[in-house]
Amino acid sequence: MSLECGELHEECGVFGIWGDADAAQKTYWGTFSLQHRGQESAGLAVLHNGTMTVEKGMGLLQDAVHMGRHTPQSGEAAIGHVRYSTSGDSVEVNAQPLLMHTRFGPLALAHNGNLVNHVRLRNDLEAEGAIFQGTSDSEVLAHLLARSRKPELLDSLFDAATRLQGGFAFVLLTPEGLYGLRDPHGIRPLVLGKTGDEAWVLASETCALDMIEATWVRDVRPGELLRISDRGLTSLRFAKETNPHPCAFEVIYFSRPDSRLEGESMHLKRRLLGKKLAEEAPARADVVVGVPDSSLPAAMGYAEASGLPFDFGLVKNRYIARTFIAPKADLRSQGVRLKLSAVKEVVEGQRVVLIDDSLVRGTTSRHIIRLLRNAGAKEVHMRIASPPYLEPCHYGIDTSRAGELAARNLTVKELADLVGADSLAFLSPDGLTEALGSKGWCLACFGQGYPVPIGVKEGERAHVRP
Repeated sequence: MSLECGELHEECGVFGIWGDADAAQKTYWGTFSLQHRGQESAGLAVLHNGTMTVEKGMGLLQDAVHMGRHTPQSGEAAIGHVRYSTSGDSVEVNAQPLLMHTRFGPLALAHNGNLVNHVRLRNDLEAEGAIFQGTSDSEVLAHLLARSRKPELLDSLFDAATRLQGGFAFVLLTPEGLYGLRDPHGIRPLVLGKTGDEAWVLASETCALDMIEATWVRDVRPGELLRISDRGLTSLRFAKETNPHPCAFEVIYFSRPDSRLEGESMHLKRRLLGKKLAEEAPARADVVVGVPDSSLPAAMGYAEASGLPFDFGLVKNRYIARTFIAPKADLRSQGVRLKLSAVKEVVEGQRVVLIDDSLVRGTTSRHIIRLLRNAGAKEVHMRIASPPYLEPCHYGIDTSRAGELAARNLTVKELADLVGADSLAFLSPDGLTEALGSKGWCLACFGQGYPVPIGVKEGERAHVRP
């Protein structure tokens, strides 16, 4: 569902580096490589000669941060953030990194994910006199730190982390060190790397390490708290060891294809999803077409397994901003038309297998199929490289309410009619599990149960994985 406007939205991206003379510039490029994870706002916090400078704003990183004019081009440490809001309004006060002045000194914070217990924590903190500046759940951690009675920041952060529930990855920067923590189930990703100059790096994806020629060391472990300082690396576990449940949609959609999650290539994993889909749901067709960009590897895998040719039947205009940023449905629909077009010479008179990575509400799928038919496609057989999307996500992906999830409310035949396809099929849960491998992936959105207990919202069912 690479272009499902108003449906499945990215999370956020975080980046941090400690001990590099070009920390500011490298953080800019590392954060830039994570731009696909969020386009609402962006920012950098730079530590330069003991002084913390934060620059952030709405829009893309290149619009929000101006290196050399407002942000130092050097600096010995820095963190960066790109945001798509899953909790809190899309306004500049919620842009990150958040800068706070604490008893430990200045502290900058950047967050990816969602705290499922943030409302209760915020209510408790406000009852104790806390004053929040914005509506983002990320600010909860800052107030927990401010109220800790521990004498050291590391101990305060440890205590605060034990009170957080959900899927999250944080990076924090102080004059004394860079900190990173990952939720106990490993739902949201965070990797550790190192540059040739022995600087430590934290990032949401390995593509950010590649951008600055850093080497992947390992993934930050679920429930792990890291402190990086001039004294080296310190690792603590703030939660008891659990079975990890990394988000399956990192593989299906979110991560860049050149990234690696848990050491495995996202591009190759997506090709494998396409192969499994071809085995389970073959189609009598002439050509395989993928929805750019995240669905292209799956389309290649489908073509390889089915023996059908793969071709670029859809082209994306890369100079148009992401469609889900538009606030109204009619504007988002116009954004899709501006962003995507069919290649008539590829699809005219052909029976097309259209591969997409997911289907949530189906609005954009309907538009894409109409594009193909208008370009002369004789038949369009839609194949989805993931199971039906049945449950909202509460761990950092902004999805529709339960009542708006098409596969939850319609049969596959009704879905095919809704989007205008001659046939429609999804990858089975077993096929997804087989392709993903043995890790206990979070498959909550496919009705497989939530790994973290959540409250029931607006009549939605809440399942807890055994």
